[in-house]
Amino acid sequence: MEKRMISVSFGNAVKKRRKALALSQEQLAEKAKLHRTYIGMIERGEKNITLTNIEKIALALGCAISELMEGL
Repeated sequence: MEKRMISVSFGNAVKKRRKALALSQEQLAEKAKLHRTYIGMIERGEKNITLTNIEKIALALGCAISELMEGL
């Protein structure tokens, strides 16, 4: 799979989970200790995210990393 497609798919998974929890990007960013604009860039597939930040986001969303990776 093309790198850009993986980023977009991962971003969609983050956005879907965030919305299911009724969290704003700002609330998720605060919980994950990341910047709000960074969350937006991840959700749009514009950022190449590190494993460390994937872990922070998964913890903030209350899910396993594997849940965000399903279907990639």
